[in-house]
Amino acid sequence: MDEAMSIASVTDFFKEIIRDLHTSLYLALGGSIDEESLNWSSQAVELASTGIKILILLAVLGFFYWLANYILRQSKTKIRLNDRRTKIVRSTLRYIWIVASLIAIMSQINIEPETIKATAKASTWAGIYYVLWASSGQIIHKVLQHYGLNASIEQLLKNILSVLLLVLGLASVMAQFGFDIVSLVAGLGIVGLAVGFAAQSTLANFIAGITILLEQSFQVGDWIHINDTEGRVVLIALRTTHILTRDNITVIIPNSNVASSEVINLTSKNFIRFDIRVRIAFEDDIEMARQEILQVLSDTDAVLKRPETSATVAEIGEYGVFFIVRFWVKPAAVARIPKIKEVLQEEIKTAFDAASISTPYPHMRLLMPKDVDYPIATKPFATTTQVLSEEAPLAQDK
Repeated sequence: MDEAMSIASVTDFFKEIIRDLHTSLYLALGGSIDEESLNWSSQAVELASTGIKILILLAVLGFFYWLANYILRQSKTKIRLNDRRTKIVRSTLRYIWIVASLIAIMSQINIEPETIKATAKASTWAGIYYVLWASSGQIIHKVLQHYGLNASIEQLLKNILSVLLLVLGLASVMAQFGFDIVSLVAGLGIVGLAVGFAAQSTLANFIAGITILLEQSFQVGDWIHINDTEGRVVLIALRTTHILTRDNITVIIPNSNVASSEVINLTSKNFIRFDIRVRIAFEDDIEMARQEILQVLSDTDAVLKRPETSATVAEIGEYGVFFIVRFWVKPAAVARIPKIKEVLQEEIKTAFDAASISTPYPHMRLLMPKDVDYPIATKPFATTTQVLSEEAPLAQDK
């Protein structure tokens, strides 16, 4: 008896669950809870009618969307729309079609009018901010081009404006659904303050990056020297600066280190001067050596004719006369400076050999008087030193 009652209770429990699910599905499909029985036939007819209305509305909206695109394609040449503007217009039309279709569906499935109205307003604000975001890049580019600012500043302003438009757009959309924007912004401010304390180094790099971009001490494409790193600037991000060295290695330096270091910009002017050192023997003619050096510089394509090159005596040292050779190159040739210097030194040495100009090397001369009679034990040494004195190129006995 107890077992039969237990089975009946379990059966009634599951029947109650099925009945509740049945009623919930009926109400979800638009039925009324006040009705004594669930009239599925009438509900099915109403559901089919709603579906047909939705399909008709979607078909009408789709036709207008196709018509607008057709008119755009036909009048593209007449109204002089470029590819970028055409893409923006098509995206706007597609957005309007999607939003209109969504509102049409919501209006037919018994959604509250206030929710539909809030959705329409939120969609309108989102569309406005999208148009502003899509056209902001071109506007910033034209303004910066008018004032002669570089691409790094342009990228910075684009990033800042994109973040600003995104925040304002989200705030405007959420405000249409009753969110308290003031409280949300205050909460985000507290969170931002906590994150700022937790990531002080990242924040320092970010501020340094903005400073570098605003000061324009160097730009993307410049050849700079920072500490022990020399190379071309390929990217100035908000946190790091990327430098490509002569070895095709990218060195990533935090902006805080860049801002606090001595930076040498080698390509900030129209031409740059470099120098090398060569030497000749004391006996060689200085003017002849100078002419040979200048001729080599004149025959080298990377060396500029103006400003003029020079080859002057920098030092009269222990092993010869030292020339300092100064020449000028374009900024584009800075990356090849080590190779240019090596080629110049090789060609100057070849020119000296052809002109019988010797290149001295470190050596030692021992000079001993010939008329002194040395002991027998030192005779071989005296003879050797006398021979060395006679063979040395710079030796002159008085």
